[in-house]
Amino acid sequence: MSPYPSGNETRATLIVGMAGSGKSTVSSCLKARCESKGIRTYTINLDPAVRQLQYEPNIDIRDTIDYEAVRKEYSLGPNGAILTSCNLFATRFDQVVSLCERRQDEIDHLLVDTPGQMEIFTWSAAGTIVCESLATSFATTVLFVVDTPRAKDAQVFVSNMLQCLSVVYKTRLPVVLAFNKIDVVGYEFAKSWMEKEELLRESLDGLSTYSSDLAISLIAAMSKFYTELIPVGVSATRLIGIDELLEALDLVQ
Repeated sequence: MSPYPSGNETRATLIVGMAGSGKSTVSSCLKARCESKGIRTYTINLDPAVRQLQYEPNIDIRDTIDYEAVRKEYSLGPNGAILTSCNLFATRFDQVVSLCERRQDEIDHLLVDTPGQMEIFTWSAAGTIVCESLATSFATTVLFVVDTPRAKDAQVFVSNMLQCLSVVYKTRLPVVLAFNKIDVVGYEFAKSWMEKEELLRESLDGLSTYSSDLAISLIAAMSKFYTELIPVGVSATRLIGIDELLEALDLVQ
């Protein structure tokens, strides 16, 4: 029996973020924590180039698409091979969704781990197919993972928020922000920057005039966007904040 309230359908979480943010580690932690709470998970790995995962996916793109073979056959670079591999897999994604629908009584939460280079997935035909297919059949949320130590640099923070905004614009799905690696650096600075625009402006002092003007323009444009986001601090390696992250996902779904 599902631990979720009666009447709730299977939920899906698309896990995205910039390279190195810790998406796969977060996926692994969420899977483990869900299962310890009696939440039946079903995990899908969409990264064809990943060499090793910390969890055993139920569906793995690598089982049907050989990234190295695609790279050689089409004479592609790393990113081109990832994109092509994802596009090839996307032509079969309707079968993945159909399988999950047939097993809906056995699945509470779908966890979808996306490729390391998020822009390759988010703005590709494959990304569109995956997002729309999941959202049509399941209550779907995007989990945007941020590398907190790197985001302490105000420019990197703005870049992350701009990427997150682009995901919201492209997918039209609710988004939860997971500030990962808080065992290294706390995320209070990020909450302050999101709540008080002037603090982020002050942190951008010292940039070149062009960079500063551009960043300030972006800050002004994103201020309303912040009010719709739920930020959660987590450490996937230390298992900190995972329950709070699940609560945030429940709230938006």
